[in-house]
Amino acid sequence: MAKQSISGFPEWLPGQRLIEQHVLDTLRRVFELHGFVGIETRAVEPLPALEAKGETSKEVYVLQRLQAARAVAQGDAAPQALTSRTLGLHFDLTVPLARYVLQNAHDLVFPLRRYQIQKVWRGERPQEGRFREFTQADIDIVGFEHLGFHHEVEAAQVMLQALDALGIGPVLMEVNNRKLLQALLANVGTQPGTANGDGNGSFDFNDVLRVLDKYDKVGPRGVAEELSVAGLPSDQIDLVLAVAAITAASSQELREKVAALGVQGDEVDRGLDELCALLDGAGAAAPGQVQASLRIARGLDYYTGSVYETLLPGYQGFGSICSGGRYDSLVSQGRRIYPGVGLSIGVTRLVSLILSQDLLQASRPTPTVVLVAVNSEETRRASEAVATALRERGISTLVSHSAAKFGRQIREAERRGIPYVWFPPGEPGAEDELAGEVKDIRTGQQSPANASDWAPPGDDLRPVVQAPTHN
Repeated sequence: MAKQSISGFPEWLPGQRLIEQHVLDTLRRVFELHGFVGIETRAVEPLPALEAKGETSKEVYVLQRLQAARAVAQGDAAPQALTSRTLGLHFDLTVPLARYVLQNAHDLVFPLRRYQIQKVWRGERPQEGRFREFTQADIDIVGFEHLGFHHEVEAAQVMLQALDALGIGPVLMEVNNRKLLQALLANVGTQPGTANGDGNGSFDFNDVLRVLDKYDKVGPRGVAEELSVAGLPSDQIDLVLAVAAITAASSQELREKVAALGVQGDEVDRGLDELCALLDGAGAAAPGQVQASLRIARGLDYYTGSVYETLLPGYQGFGSICSGGRYDSLVSQGRRIYPGVGLSIGVTRLVSLILSQDLLQASRPTPTVVLVAVNSEETRRASEAVATALRERGISTLVSHSAAKFGRQIREAERRGIPYVWFPPGEPGAEDELAGEVKDIRTGQQSPANASDWAPPGDDLRPVVQAPTHN
C-alpha cells in the first residue's frame, strides 16, 4: 500500500516518539512536583460552548454520523442544521476546563491546581508549526470567588521550570499586565477618528489589543496603518506605538519607561505594581529569562491581569511556544465566579521545532535493552526464560523473531537500535538456563552473564534524551 499522509495530522517515527514522550513525561513530572493534579476531559463539547470562544470557533470540527452524511451526499436527506445538540471537537483545553469546573465544583478542592495533557483539533490551514491535530499541555490554578495575585507569579515560575527541565536551552518569557495596558490606553478610540475618512472611530480596548497582537508579524508600521484605517488620530496611534515599544528586564527600568509616557493614575499604578512584582518574582526563579514587554496583548478578551508569551531564543520566527494569562470571569455561574490563571504549551508545535532543529536526541530509538538470541526453534523456550528473568528485574527485553545465524540476529539488534545481544547456552537442558553470554554490539565486548543478576550500566537501562554534544 502506498504511503499516505493527511496534512496537519503529524505522526512520529519511533525515535521521534521517544523525544515527544520525554517532553510529555518531563512536563508531567514538574507539574506534579508543584502540586498540580492531572485531569482528562472528553474530546467533544456542545457547539454553542465552542462558538462562544471567538475567532477560533471558526476552526471547529463538527461531529456527524456517517450514515447521515451519506444520506445527504446521496440526496436522500437534507443537511442537518447546527443546533445546541451538535457536538464539536475541542480546539483547546480552556472550554473543557470551564465546563469541568462548573460541573464538578461541589467535589473539587479550591484553589484547583490542574494540569491537562491532551489532543485538540483545529480545522486551520496547516503550515510550519501549526497542525490540525496536536497535543497541548496546560496548567491552571482556579479559585473560588478569589485568587491571590501570587498565583500569577507562581504559574510563570512553574512553567519556566518545566521548560528548563526539557533541556532545550533557555527560553524568554515576555510578560505584561492587562490592567496596566488598559490604563495606559484608556482614552484610545473613545473619540471619533480623524486620521482619515474611512474609519468610524469606534475602536475599543479589545480592538486595540487584537491589532497589537499582530505587532511581531507586521511591525510598528503595520500596526499604525491598521489603526489609521480604523480612524484613530495620529496622537493616539503614537501613544499605542510608544506603549508597544516598551521592554524591560527589571522593575526599575520598567517604572522609568512607563513614567516617561506621562500617563498617570491609580489604575496605572496598580497594573504597574503587579507587572513589576511578576517581573521580579519570575525573574528571580529564572534569571535572564523574563522580560516585560508591553506589546504582549493576548487579544482574547477574557484576560484581566498578567499575560505571558514564551519564545525560544534563536527561533523567534517560530513564534510563541507557551502562552496564557489571568482570567476572572471565564468560569462563572450566576453569582459564582471561579477566577484563574493558566499557561499552555503547544507540545506538538514544540516537538516539531525540536525535531527539525535537532535540539534533542535520543541515545537509541527503542526502549529495548537486550535482544535474546535463539539457538534453534527447539530451544526457544530457554531464550524466553532468559527474557522473563530480565523483564522481572525491569530490563526491557525482546526475544529474536527467528533462529537465524547469530550474525543475522546481531544485525537485527543493530537495525532496531538494541545495544545488547544475549546468547543462551547452546545445549538444550543446560544446568543453568539463565546463564549465557551478553555482547555489547557497540563495542564488541562479550562476557559471561546470568539473567538472575546481570544488569546494563545505568545510562543504558532506558534511552537517554538530551541536547546533542558538539565537539
